[in-house]
This record gives sequence, structure tokens and C-alpha cells, in this order.
Amino acid sequence: MASVVEYKGLKVGYYCGYCDSEEGKASCGMWAHSMTVQDYQDLIDRGWRRSGKYVYKPVMNQTCCPQYTIRCRPLQFQPSKSHKKVLKKMLKFLAKGEISKGNCEDEPMEPTVEDAVASDFALINKLDIQCDLKTLSDDLKESLKSEEKKKGKSSEREESNELIQSQDMEEKLDSGEPSQSVKVHTAPQPGKGADLSKPPCRKAKEIRKERKRLKLMQQNPGGELEGCQVRCQPPSLFPPKAKSNQPKSLEDLIFESLPESASHKFEVRLVPVSFEDPEFKSSFSQSFSLYVKYQMAIHQDPPDECGKTEFTRFLCSSPLEAENPPYGPDCGYGSFHQQYWLDGKIIAVGVIDVLPYCVSSVYLYYDPDYSFLSLGVYSALREIAFTRQLHEKTPQLSYYYMGFYIHSCPKMKYKGQYRPSDLLCPETYVWVPIEQCLPSLENSKYCRFNQDPEAVDEDRSKEPDRLQVFYKKAIMPYGVYKKQQRDPSEEAAVLQYASLVGQTCSERMLLFRN
Repeated sequence: MASVVEYKGLKVGYYCGYCDSEEGKASCGMWAHSMTVQDYQDLIDRGWRRSGKYVYKPVMNQTCCPQYTIRCRPLQFQPSKSHKKVLKKMLKFLAKGEISKGNCEDEPMEPTVEDAVASDFALINKLDIQCDLKTLSDDLKESLKSEEKKKGKSSEREESNELIQSQDMEEKLDSGEPSQSVKVHTAPQPGKGADLSKPPCRKAKEIRKERKRLKLMQQNPGGELEGCQVRCQPPSLFPPKAKSNQPKSLEDLIFESLPESASHKFEVRLVPVSFEDPEFKSSFSQSFSLYVKYQMAIHQDPPDECGKTEFTRFLCSSPLEAENPPYGPDCGYGSFHQQYWLDGKIIAVGVIDVLPYCVSSVYLYYDPDYSFLSLGVYSALREIAFTRQLHEKTPQLSYYYMGFYIHSCPKMKYKGQYRPSDLLCPETYVWVPIEQCLPSLENSKYCRFNQDPEAVDEDRSKEPDRLQVFYKKAIMPYGVYKKQQRDPSEEAAVLQYASLVGQTCSERMLLFRN
């Protein structure tokens, strides 16, 4: 199945929910009727991101708040002191029902600022959406196994509506959990100032345990021989238990076993986003109610803006085609809801995409009654651990994408606390460690991170005539299609699309024209 997209072009001068600018935002967008996971992976590696089936790319040097794609490297990730506090707080709550009072000063906070995302009704006129979904689905039926076959046909008006609301949702999909400054604690450098000829320093408790063990061995006649061998060596050279000297790993902190008498029962379930999936279907109404509660409490949305239609469009409708290749992760590739169940009810849902090289975080909504558990931070740490787990079977899947990092927006800077992480250069599309980017971002909102002045976008559109077009029930290269066109604006739009998606995707994806 090929990706089928419909390019909607450039929109400039619309409302930005990050800085409240009435007309500061600029982005390009396309409607994805269907999309392969590889194409979406390649697009997010060029700065695109999805909101439901609408896929958009900020115009970085024009938009008021440049949005840089950020990814964390889970294989090298070490939880910071504040991350550990969140994980321990969760364990304490599950084991003993304890609720810690207040937030520690260096712990990420719950959202307190309203993420103002105003509807832009003027958008409908600016976009001039002329998409006949009925014709498109009929055409696709004949030439492709299209999703429209299964899902029926939507009306033109409905799609215009979806598009406008999708653009409204951009900020919401990025509105994660803001934080105050979080100190990043780095592990001490091994060997620095340490005398390696001496045994490692050990805690008094460990030494006492060691002495007790030696005493028992000496008293045990059957173990006399071992006792002698033990006594022949100075006790201090005894290697401590493997674990005791190492900081606890992320997995140790997340999966620590709870006592049988634990106050709460907790589990995380991964559910494919599909109404054909029995688990997704059976938990839908509970998940939807939670979304409404979250949107109204955290984002102050009026009830009519968080209805079932909006929820389904943005968080349950994905253009990604599920794939389950033998070499891929056990769950397969595609869109999922990671549901957090506490005592038989859902308290949080992380919407994620599992792609060939990464787990991409789309959105999180949770029960505001459980804000004290810092579920935004907790879910991000679970998603990092989940990426590590998938990597074991699928080695190339080794990154965790956190959406957009917006340096100019204080409540979005918390994403930079999951280290090590990289930002995407908006001109050459290479990844640059965030530490190298921050000094430039302090001086200017828009930055090219690639320091090599000669470097260019390696996958730039070099041969637009090879771009694939889907027109009048036929697939053809753009070189053939353009000979049938008289409209000069048509070429400008197609070339703009080609430059934004890059040569590789332009040759694989089908650009629908009518």
C-alpha cells in the first residue's frame, strides 16, 4: 500500500497558542489519506508531525515560535534526580497508598498555564479546500487497496472541518507537561581522582553484612575449606554484590516488585488504535470520558470542543497503515494507545506511533485527580523504557521522539531535560546534540544547527519530474502529469511540496491531484 497525500500548501499569519500572537504562525500542511510507517519516519526526520491525519511542517524561518523536532537517545538515557523522584513517588503510592505533599523544587510540575489554542475560522477561506473525497475514494478503489474502501466516504464539508480543527490541535498535541528548571545530574567521571589499585569504597552496611557472612562461614564446619580460603584474603577485596555499587537503572525503578499487600493494582496496556481491535473498542468510552475531563480541566476547553468527533479525529484516527513484519517489534508498527490502568480504571493514555527507527510520542491525556503523580513525566519515562524494550528485538528502533522543542516558549523547554537528546537542523536535516544548539538558541529563535557551512540537505528534491502523482485514477510521474496542466500555480505548489518532503518520499508517496 502506497501513501496517498493531498498537499494543502502554505498558511501564514494565523493564531499561535505558544506566544499568543494573533497572526505569527506559519506552516505547510497536507492531508494524509493513508501513510506507510517508513514514509512517516522519513517525514518526521525532515521536521513534519501529524495531528490526526493532518501532517504539518512549521515554516521555521517565518513562524513566530520555531518548533524543532527533538529526539531522546534511550540507550544512553540516565534518569535525573527529579525523574527518580517521580518514579519513587509512584512506587510509594502503589505500595502504601502514600501521597507526597507538594512538588519538590526541581521536579517537573503539572501544567498550570492554559495552553490557549483559539479556533481560527478565517482559515477555511485561506485554505480553499477543494477535496472531493468521494471521487478520490472511488479512484483509489480501482487502482489501490484504499482505506476509504473500509471506512466509507466522507463529505467535502466534513474534511474541511477536520482540517481546520487539525490545525487548531497542533499546539495541543505538543502541550506536554511544562516544568521548572530541572537539574541534569551527570554521573561522576570514572577514574577521576580515584586510586584504582585500592578496593572500591563501600558502605558501612555492606561491610557489616560481609563480616556477618564470614563469621557464619567460619562457624559452619561443612564450609571450613571455603572459610579458610575466604579468611586467607583480606575481606576488603571482596567484590560487593553486582548491583550495590551501581545506580539503579530506569527499569529497576519502574519495574520494582510491589509487596503482596500493595495498596493499588497498576498495569500498562498497549492497544492498537483500531476500532477492529476488541480491547480498543471495549475501553473506548472510558478513554473518551478521561479525554474530556482532561481537556476541560487542563486546557479549559468548552465541552463542545472536546466531543467524540474531535477525540476520534485527533487521537483515534491515524493515517498510518499497521505493519507486522517478522523482523519488526512484537507489537508491530503503527499507532497505539498506551493505557495506564489503576485499580481497574484508566488514569492516563499516551498516544504513540511505533515507527521503523523510533517510538514517537503524539499526545498524553490523564485524570487531573492524579496530578500529584506527575503523570506527564512518568509516562515519558515509561515510553523511554518501552523504546529500550522494543530495541532488544528490533535493533534499529532506538530513538524516542518527543515532538517539538520550542526554546522561545518556557513551558515547552522541559523536553530538553531528557538527556541525551538531539535537535533536528531545519536546513540540512541532520541531528545535533541539544547542548550544542542551546547557545545559538539563546541568541536567536531561528538557527541552523549544522556548523558546516558547505553542508546541504542530502535528500533535497533534485528531480521533481520523478515525483509520483495520482490523477484521474492513474499513477504517473510528475513529468508526464505536467504536460496536461495549464495552470501555472499548479507547478509552484507541486515544487513546494517536493522540496518539503524530499526526493525519496516524493518518489514513494502518491500526490493526489484533482
